[in-house]
Amino acid sequence: MSEAVDIYLFDTSAWLTLIEDEQGADTVQNLLVQAGQGTVLVLTSFKSFMEVYYISLQEGGEAVAQERLRLMSILPVTRVESNDQSGLLAAEFKAQHRLSVADAWIAGLAQERGAILVHKDPEFEQVESGVKVLKLPYK
Repeated sequence: MSEAVDIYLFDTSAWLTLIEDEQGADTVQNLLVQAGQGTVLVLTSFKSFMEVYYISLQEGGEAVAQERLRLMSILPVTRVESNDQSGLLAAEFKAQHRLSVADAWIAGLAQERGAILVHKDPEFEQVESGVKVLKLPYK
């Protein structure tokens, strides 16, 4: 029987922390190393792929956006697509909190999977009673 591993869910802000080498990037990198060793599981929502892509398009253009998606795709992270259950949880978070749709989706996924939400977004402070979090240093 294998041991249970901790599950982490990277918010878009965690991805951007790593990509832009901001304060807290070492924490994100360490989790990715652990995921590669199989000692933790790292998840990310399809919403984070969309957010990283559009932010990168705005800030750096098509080539930068494509390269960032390629990087996200080759790292030891499991991308989680839309499903009915996480959609309903996202709707509940959106109804109960002042969250963006993407953040509501990510919070719902964290709750559904029992994952520790890795972020640097003060918006997530609203959901800490229902979601475990690992806060990266805020800007």
